[in-house]
Amino acid sequence: MIRCAALILAGGTGTRFGGHTPKQYEMVAGKPILRRTVEAFCKHPRVDLVRVVIGTDDMQSHAAATTGLPVSEPVAGGSTRQKSGLAGLESMESDPPELVLIHDAARPLVDHLIIDRIIDALETAPAALPALAISDTLKRATGDPPRIVSTMPRADLWCAQTPQGFRFADILAAHREAAGSDLTDDAAVAERAGLEIALVEGSAYNFKITTRDDLAHAERIMLADEVRIGNGFDVHAFGDGDHVTLCGVAIPHDRGLQGHSDADVAAHAITDALLGALADDDIGSRFPPSEDRWRGVSSRIFLRETAELVARKSGTIVNVDVTIICETPKIAPYREVMRQALSDSLAIDAGRVGVKATTTERLGFTGRGEGIAAQATAAIRIPRSP
Repeated sequence: MIRCAALILAGGTGTRFGGHTPKQYEMVAGKPILRRTVEAFCKHPRVDLVRVVIGTDDMQSHAAATTGLPVSEPVAGGSTRQKSGLAGLESMESDPPELVLIHDAARPLVDHLIIDRIIDALETAPAALPALAISDTLKRATGDPPRIVSTMPRADLWCAQTPQGFRFADILAAHREAAGSDLTDDAAVAERAGLEIALVEGSAYNFKITTRDDLAHAERIMLADEVRIGNGFDVHAFGDGDHVTLCGVAIPHDRGLQGHSDADVAAHAITDALLGALADDDIGSRFPPSEDRWRGVSSRIFLRETAELVARKSGTIVNVDVTIICETPKIAPYREVMRQALSDSLAIDAGRVGVKATTTERLGFTGRGEGIAAQATAAIRIPRSP
């Protein structure tokens, strides 16, 4: 049995949008609006089936927009939103889902959190919708040109969004009962049938593209850079040697560090922090210690290659910060040269590099002088995934 299905309503002609192409097939940040909307549901782990309701002449446009996506066969809609919703629901009746999410194709910025909130709400209510509380003052106007005639109270008023979620059998029956009433959304159909509707938090990003200005706004959001944060932690034990390497700097010491490459525990933590910000592999996967080519090499190579990986993804490193945890050696005399070494390895200004040191007050393995640990944080700026 299908647990949860998504029904994407894309049968409108977009008369307010203008142009010869229905707005759902217009491009936003390099992809059709419809494709971006469908992708959000296809990628959600709790959605088992995605079907699109399309205009009667849009079969080729739908096929082009959804190429390669795991969508089921589309169904032709009707002349109104309500008729399209009913057509989509009836197309699922032979193998009905338990839950159905009905979503406007022109809301491509819907996120997984909203979808989760709706599905969760359906555990205790037969219907649910995301909404935003009205924050602006509401005015009523009449005439041509319009003139303000009154101020409307905004208490208890909400802006409804989609996806609107329902238990499938309930909303199908409600739609059939409401046939011909031309209601403007599926929640209104549910209201008419007396179904209790739960309200969950929506998102200002989940707006409906209605005008060309809306399209431009959505594109600015999609192409805007986002800042990502990653964390890294590493530990190496002391062994034989006459120096330790930290942040690419050799520091005289009566023991060395054992481990991967040159055992630069600080550089390893920073590398992992950067890979974490990219949501990439960890250092052990990208630079496996089992491979001879990494044996004994300078960890500055890991830093440079990871910085290049950030650049290849059109990202920039905002800053890195590392805390070295040890009793010995003393880090303070080498702090500035470490910052400069990291600056050179990562090709960023030294003002974006933080190096600190602390002890554990002789507690634990670092306190007993058995090794050195390092903890790092990195921030990168990267284009939002289109």
